[in-house]
Amino acid sequence: MKILYLDLNMGAAGDMLSAALYELLTDEQKKDFLRKVNGLGLPGVTVRADPAEKCSIRGTHMTVLAGGAEEADTVCSHMDEERSSHADLSICDHAHDHGQAHDHGHTHDLEHMHGHHHSSLASVNGSIEQMDLRSSIRDHALAVYRMLAEAEGHAHGKKVEEIHFHEVGEKDAVMDVTSVSILIDMIKPDRIVASPVATGSGTVRCAHGILPVPAPATAYLLERFSIPCFAGPAEGELLTPTGAALIGHFAAQYGKMPEMIIEKTGYGMGKKDFETANCVRAFLGRPAGEDGPDTGRPAGEDGPGTGRPAGEDRPCAGNTVTAESTGRPDDCFTDAIFELSCNLDDMTPEDIAYAGERLFSSGALDVFTSPVGMKKNRPGILLTALCHREQKEAVVQAFFRYTTTLGVREKTCGRYIMRSERRPVALPGQNAVVDVKISEGYGERRIKPEFDQIAAIAGREDVSPAEVRRRVLARIED
Repeated sequence: MKILYLDLNMGAAGDMLSAALYELLTDEQKKDFLRKVNGLGLPGVTVRADPAEKCSIRGTHMTVLAGGAEEADTVCSHMDEERSSHADLSICDHAHDHGQAHDHGHTHDLEHMHGHHHSSLASVNGSIEQMDLRSSIRDHALAVYRMLAEAEGHAHGKKVEEIHFHEVGEKDAVMDVTSVSILIDMIKPDRIVASPVATGSGTVRCAHGILPVPAPATAYLLERFSIPCFAGPAEGELLTPTGAALIGHFAAQYGKMPEMIIEKTGYGMGKKDFETANCVRAFLGRPAGEDGPDTGRPAGEDGPGTGRPAGEDRPCAGNTVTAESTGRPDDCFTDAIFELSCNLDDMTPEDIAYAGERLFSSGALDVFTSPVGMKKNRPGILLTALCHREQKEAVVQAFFRYTTTLGVREKTCGRYIMRSERRPVALPGQNAVVDVKISEGYGERRIKPEFDQIAAIAGREDVSPAEVRRRVLARIED
């Protein structure tokens, strides 16, 4: 299993994320990536990976040039890394640059900025649709950009269809979003975990006034995706809307770095200098205890150095079913999870339901109840939660905080799993995106669209959920 962990203690923005992911590639993959993004056909846009250094740490800054200049140089006098990611720039005429401690004494050339062409979301979607991309990458980019438009619409009280993007900032943000989508596809992590993200603090100036940090669109995305956040070590805007949308879309979990063996580290640099290194760090590795190709020990050997007690049961050597055992390489997968449970006979159904919600919030993968018979012939409930090792402590704490139990049982379970990915599917002409879970393994493939989104579209169009589901599945097949 391949784990991608994102360290966001100095916030995040589109090009910082793309630069950190870029550093995880091999040299040949880096060349392929730059060829691919510079051949997407976005007029006047060039992407460059430049060496950069912060606090004596070397990394990469991803430079996006629109018409030969970075958007920050073209639209406003700010100096930092994300040139434009706010959506409705006819309302707020530029995005806020990551990490910039803004000089409130400077002024913007508003006439110059208002002179730029503005594009609708439909126009931006059309540009992305025309790019030479795999449909899964394209759908990720479309979903992220729609979330940016939704965030701006919420902040300014407008419908998504009424949101317009500043021409230069549009090209820049489109490239950031598309680059991250391509890089995630190239790296192919099985699991993406992100740290809580620093937002920055204070205020930021835009053409129509001074806004609090996090900016309204960013705050909406933090709320929309339930992204854990904190102010961070520097004043100014550390988290941009594009960064928030990308993190919310791709990250499956949040918290401390999971127990893992790091195989590669990437540093994505911003422009602004702080006392703390202004960068996003990306760690790529495998779960601790899972045998890698260069462990120096035979596959299946337990004991010291393996991250696993000698003799512990597991479905197969190395936590990965091998080609010899299945006849199908890279087709079958396993992992280990913890099963935590307790018996309850003195809680109301409402309180048990609330406890289940809090267990999910604490990091449980699944929570379920089973009817049981308890002492004195009392009917009771067996409350069970499944979680990974790194969430176990928080889930146990939630059991004691939100239930009446005096003890929690623990079991370690090996499980056979399919490889799953969440893929947004855009429905052409409907300005709608449906999240689809695609699972593969053991010679089987399962596709499940998100029902709540299916039902919402069916309600708007007065058709059956089955009809919307048919359109989504047809789009996947295309």
